[in-house]
Amino acid sequence: MSFFISDALAEAAPAAGQPGIEGMLFPLGILVFFYFLFLRPQSKRAKEKKEMLATLKKGTEVVTSGGILGKIVDFDENFLKIEICDNTFIQVQRQSVENMMPKGTYKAVAKKTSLIKE
Repeated sequence: MSFFISDALAEAAPAAGQPGIEGMLFPLGILVFFYFLFLRPQSKRAKEKKEMLATLKKGTEVVTSGGILGKIVDFDENFLKIEICDNTFIQVQRQSVENMMPKGTYKAVAKKTSLIKE
């Protein structure tokens, strides 16, 4: 009978080996996937916005994050003074600017809204 017990003990204790490089490929693949899917595009957008904010000047037509279209009439390092209508100005933080619009957009929209009022 003792020969059955020794065989069972030998089969029950498999050799526990260290996982090799094969065990790390899947987690590393997931990390690379998330980098290219989320982190890289986000940092690219942040860099583009920073460059856009650095190029703002008087007369530039912009849209804020709240959707307000206007023309920059004055600015400093933190705030912009934007004309949104004839002699109507607002001050917004520089970071709230989302897009620069093509030249003439502000006048075209102002003209369209003045036609609606008439």
